[in-house]
Formats: sequence, structure tokens, C-alpha cells
Amino acid sequence: FLAKASRQEKIGSTRAAALLVPMGIEKASKPIIRVADPYWAATVVHRHFLAQPFRAAGIHPTAVAGDGCLIPEQVSIGPRVVLGARVRVGQRVVIEPGTVVGDDVVIGDDTHLHANVTICWGSRIGCRVIIQSGTVVGADGFGYATDRRGNHLKRPHTGIVILEDEVELGANVTVDRGTFGVTRIGRGAKIDNLVQIGHNVEVGENSLIVAQVGIAGSARLGRNVVLGGQVGVKGHIALGDRVMVAAQSGVHNSLEAGSIVAGYPAVPHKLWLKASAVYHRLPELQKEVRALKAALGDDK
Repeated sequence: FLAKASRQEKIGSTRAAALLVPMGIEKASKPIIRVADPYWAATVVHRHFLAQPFRAAGIHPTAVAGDGCLIPEQVSIGPRVVLGARVRVGQRVVIEPGTVVGDDVVIGDDTHLHANVTICWGSRIGCRVIIQSGTVVGADGFGYATDRRGNHLKRPHTGIVILEDEVELGANVTVDRGTFGVTRIGRGAKIDNLVQIGHNVEVGENSLIVAQVGIAGSARLGRNVVLGGQVGVKGHIALGDRVMVAAQSGVHNSLEAGSIVAGYPAVPHKLWLKASAVYHRLPELQKEVRALKAALGDDK
């Protein structure tokens, strides 16, 4: 596929038999299919070529299921999977080897849990959810009460985690259960590897959270929020719909819908770019200020 019409000259050198191209390209030396968004269209085609019908492998003899589980025939449950009591599994679910699912967990249709995933008790996993290896959903959050002597007393975490339909979690993601109530990841949200979601966080629909982000407890993210890699979000604040935060930024205050911020602490992105451009000149500017003050007779 050709993502940008400005690179049309590349068509002549490709070995592809045909191409998906932007609407602005009228003619080319090879067969073309004009589409509104070549990147999207190429993804659709790629998924089509790789798609395979579901084949139920059943339950492996080494898998263990607790009392009261509801498991349909159309599943593939791999070696040494452990299901707690009263687990409900949907149709065409794949659970790969070594995964542990706690008591009273619900898993929706067409969901895929990769190897060595842990789903803790009471969690609710929607339909068409993908969870990569090493991820933990529903562990206790980081919450302690501290007395006057500095001793820390662990707070019970009796809430749950809800992953809505079509959520994807990368490898080694951690989503903590609520202290009370729910930690919720909204429909269609995509979360990259090594992300930490604190207790009672709410992530809005179709949000994108890139690797090594940390979101502290009770923060609320709106729809289509984008957090770049290694962003830190303070607890108990709200980010409105379509907020974008640049990589390695620290967000300490609530942000209105549509805000684009960067830096530490995060400020409007354009202001951060201007400040970054000046930063390396600070020693030179300091000398100029001192020289001006000396010329004016102000030595303070």
C-alpha cells in the first residue's frame, strides 16, 4: 500500500502486483485500488488473508476447572490452565497454557487469553478481548493507611475489574481491582506492553495507551484519549475526550477535552516546544542578562 500520494514515485520500484493508494492518485504503472485511507484498507486486507476459522480443541487433560464452571463445547483451553469456581466462559474462547482464572470470573465470546495470563477473582472480561502473555487483571491496588509512627496498614480491595468488548492488553500489563467499586477499561481501548492501571481508574472507549504508562488510582480518562510512552498520570484527576499527552510527560492536573500537552509537568504542547527550543540557550541568555545588568549599573 502507498500511504501518501506525495510518494507516488515509489510505485515504479515496488515488486507488488497491485497497490492500495490514496484517492488523489489517478494513474500508475501498476494496478491500483483507490481508497480513502490506504493504511486502514491494508490492515483490513491483511487481517482477511490471515483469518482462520475457529477450531475448538476442547479442554486439555491437564487443565483444572473448579466447581460450578460453565464451559461450552466451542472452546480451546490449553495445558495446565487453572479455572477457579463458578467461572463462566463464552463461545469460541481460547485460553493458552499456564493461564490462571480466579473464582467468579466471566469471559465473553471470542476472547483470547495468551499464555501465562492471570485473571483474578470477580473480573468481567468482554467479548473479542485480547490479553497478551504475562498480564495480570484484578490484582490488589496499591493502597495503605499510615499511622502516626509511619506504619502502613494494607487497605482491602474488594472491587473488581471490567474490560469491555474489544479491549486489547499487551504483554505484562497490570490492571488493579477497585478498592471499592470498579476499575473499568472502555470498549475498544488498546493498551500497550508494561502499562500500570491503578485501582478505580476509568479508561474511556477507544483510548490508546502506549508502553510504560502509569495511571494512578481513581484517574478518569475520556474517550479517544492518547497517552504516549512513559506518561505518568496523577490520581483523582480527569482527562477529557480526545486529550493527547506526549511521551514522558507528567500530568498533574485535569485537562479539558481536546487538550494536547507535553513536558513535565505537562503544559500545552506548543508552549512546551517553544520552551524546549530555548532551553539549550539558557547559559548564553544568562550571560547576556548579566552583561546588560552590568551595563545598566545593576550588579544585583
